Amino acid sequence: MGAGKNGGVLDAVNHRLDNNALPPQDPMSNDCLYLTIAEAAQVLGVSPSTLRNWEQMGLIKPVRSQGRYRMFSTEVLERAKQIIHLRHGRRLNLAGLLQLREILPKPAPRAVRKSGLHLSEQLARLRRERQLTLAQVSEAAGLSVSFLSALERGQANASVATLQKMAHLYGVNVRSFFGDSSAEQRLVRPRDRRVLEPQPGVRMEYIACGETVMDPTIFRIAPGAASGGSYHHEGEEFIYMLRGTLEVWLDELERYTLEARDCLYFKSTQSHRWQNLGDKEAVLLWVNTPPTF
Repeated sequence: MGAGKNGGVLDAVNHRLDNNALPPQDPMSNDCLYLTIAEAAQVLGVSPSTLRNWEQMGLIKPVRSQGRYRMFSTEVLERAKQIIHLRHGRRLNLAGLLQLREILPKPAPRAVRKSGLHLSEQLARLRRERQLTLAQVSEAAGLSVSFLSALERGQANASVATLQKMAHLYGVNVRSFFGDSSAEQRLVRPRDRRVLEPQPGVRMEYIACGETVMDPTIFRIAPGAASGGSYHHEGEEFIYMLRGTLEVWLDELERYTLEARDCLYFKSTQSHRWQNLGDKEAVLLWVNTPPTF
């Protein structure tokens, strides 16, 4: 990334996904985490409108703050993850979900994936090494202190866009979150791939070892999963679709629907976001060079 310990902090300010202002949170509990609808959408990799629809259907029940803002607890987030799993894993449509809403198992509080714990530890370590407070990171990244605290405690997952934002802010790249890659290895077999699952429905498999100039990654994206916002950085990018379909937006002006064997090449400085709008898993090879993602 080429940034120092505090490099990129002051110029990393971003607008929120849902509203420009941060709704005031009620001190409902010191032990329970509450996220805004924009933050919950980032964690889950869905749109705020999807969460509103699920609420109207009675699938989830966020609480309301004194200012009437929707606030999402850890338990509501876990129920939403169950809904995503049923939609994508078991191919249930909304009608099927409505039939199951009364028998959906109550999620275990504060559940988190194993990979999320590893990522949370890295984020906390990076912040401490740079001697930054959560409030400073919150201002620079445009994310609330409660959301950042949840990430570091392993109680929330970061979307790909949020993960890239955090990497840029801390002066590293996303590749560093895959674990140690310093050892040279010419042949990388499937069992040797380092895996990162930053959010539900998105699996990233890093397929190179050592200090490489290219950043090759296999993405596996479930139906409906998305980047959780747009991001940009230095370099160039190449996508080769292996199977499924993927929608890619560049600078919010160009939209491409990629299908199996399609390729897309673009400058990384262009703002880009993506989503799997199909009904099957999208699998693709994504290459960044140099490794600035």
